[in-house]
Amino acid sequence: MSYPDSPGFKALGPSSEAAQEMTRRATTVRERVLQFLRSQHPASFTPDQIADRLEISFLSVRPRVSELHLQGQIEPDGSRCKNTSGMSAQCWRAAKISAGGPR
Repeated sequence: MSYPDSPGFKALGPSSEAAQEMTRRATTVRERVLQFLRSQHPASFTPDQIADRLEISFLSVRPRVSELHLQGQIEPDGSRCKNTSGMSAQCWRAAKISAGGPR
């Protein structure tokens, strides 16, 4: 399995070992993020807002949002809100689901 279906890495060694170690947790976090966004559709949230509502670290959520976006499971809604650092961040929502799966 490779990115975006599992955590990515740039080089063999500590980076690849960390990605492999994170795979199970990443799958769980990715599923929780997607379920949250589906349950709130059509509302949208920044990754930091998602992390806050799920009571997990934004450092775990941000890469899962990127993975879900690349998988076509979530989409930007065009709005932006402040994140934890006070910077403007993209808001995300679950992608519309058709009979054939995510669009």
